[in-house]
Amino acid sequence: MQEIESLEPNNTSHQNIILIGMPGVGKSTIGVILAKVLGADFVDSDLVIQHQCHRRLKNIISEDGLDGFLQIEEDINCTISPEHAVIATGGSVIYGPRAMEHFRSIGTIVYLRIDYDHLVKRLGDLDERGVAHRPDQTLLDLYHERCALYEKYADITIDETDLDIERTVHALQKALGV
Repeated sequence: MQEIESLEPNNTSHQNIILIGMPGVGKSTIGVILAKVLGADFVDSDLVIQHQCHRRLKNIISEDGLDGFLQIEEDINCTISPEHAVIATGGSVIYGPRAMEHFRSIGTIVYLRIDYDHLVKRLGDLDERGVAHRPDQTLLDLYHERCALYEKYADITIDETDLDIERTVHALQKALGV
């Protein structure tokens, strides 16, 4: 069942689309395809973080700790300001309120939502993937904690639970009016 919830997208001079959601929902894959369809640039904020820190996400988390990583992530995300781009963010972006306000000021935030059962099938090892989480936190705990924050910041929500990549991109285009 496809569900699209939409608020009025932000109309800014930047015309960016910022994708948020759990790791494994396809933000990067969908973002690249959407950028091609729209003739926009594509930015993967996780790759920007890795490039600027000269380390993989999982190494930043293990060496700087969760709080250190989240601070680095927020600081770097606040510097990402392209014009006419699709930005795929890391799943933990929503823990950085300054970064989320920055993204809201430069574009429309789209939450790619997926139900928990589908997420479990898609997502591998959290630590190997570089997913920011507390050591005692289960995937289900993380899912519930983050979903509330994704919903808080989203201008548009696309439920992609039963959608393949092509149908998700089409649903995004429809919700964005492009």
